[in-house]
Amino acid sequence: MRDPAEGGAAMRAGQPVLAVLATGGTIASRRGTDGAARPGLTGQELLALAPPLPAELRVQELLAKDSASLTLADMQRISDAVGAQLADPAIAGVVVLHGTDAMEETALLVQLQHLPAKPVVFTGAQFAADDPRSDGPHNLADALQAALRPAPGVALVFGGRVLPAWGLYKHASDSPQAFCRAAEEEPTVTRALPAPVSRLRVDIVAAHPGSDGLHLDASVAAGASGIVVSAMGSGNATPDLVAAIARARAQGIVVVVSSRVPRGLLAPIYGGGGGGHDMRRAGAIHARLLRPGQARILLAALLANGCPEAEIARAFEAAPV
Repeated sequence: MRDPAEGGAAMRAGQPVLAVLATGGTIASRRGTDGAARPGLTGQELLALAPPLPAELRVQELLAKDSASLTLADMQRISDAVGAQLADPAIAGVVVLHGTDAMEETALLVQLQHLPAKPVVFTGAQFAADDPRSDGPHNLADALQAALRPAPGVALVFGGRVLPAWGLYKHASDSPQAFCRAAEEEPTVTRALPAPVSRLRVDIVAAHPGSDGLHLDASVAAGASGIVVSAMGSGNATPDLVAAIARARAQGIVVVVSSRVPRGLLAPIYGGGGGGHDMRRAGAIHARLLRPGQARILLAALLANGCPEAEIARAFEAAPV
């Protein structure tokens, strides 16, 4: 952390205070002798690469993980840490340094649990710190600037863009502009869902042409509280998968259907035995906007808070008011 005397001087000068939470990811990664990039840089080391800022920066070293390795318990730990910083009246905003593989999931969890009245900004990098194309320092500088603006809520700052958390997905693995939104819509959830999701199991089951119910049945047998189907098209699959959804619903498991198609609004209009209309008749909820990763987080948050199925359905299927 920065020198305490320096921090005190900043406070006396009336400078705002930003919390910076380091969790690992590509932004903190360098290649080892084996050629593999792994998180190793601390948040303080990353801040040393950013230009000077008229603010006091308080760094918390939270995790050092690739975000593909994060569990729901890890995401909850990050959300709890953000909540603790938001509760501190001295903090003007929060910046979370995070891996890109699951950034939109953790960002949505923070939004759902806290509905922040202060800016919470997630950022990271597509290229490791020692890569000639390294984009971490630029993204970090932009994120710190964004956290100083009076813009409540959770956003991603990445590749020169500021994107709200709702509806995000990662659309590129090799571009500095890594994220897009499925559609430009406001959230359908307007109340906080604060209960922790750490102990829940919510699975994503991928559908493909000819898929059967094996994987969905296995999720039920493994104790999943909820299941998201990553379906095709506007949310379509096969008759066998529809039958598996009906079996899961008979056991009280909430099933949400999303799509592997990245953009656009989804509608359960197709029949034929395996279409979205058939899944809905089998008891599934059709995600209108959220893609599988964020659908899983929303479903986990709703289940953790004991929301009735009617409320869960509205959160996924209703248009924003």
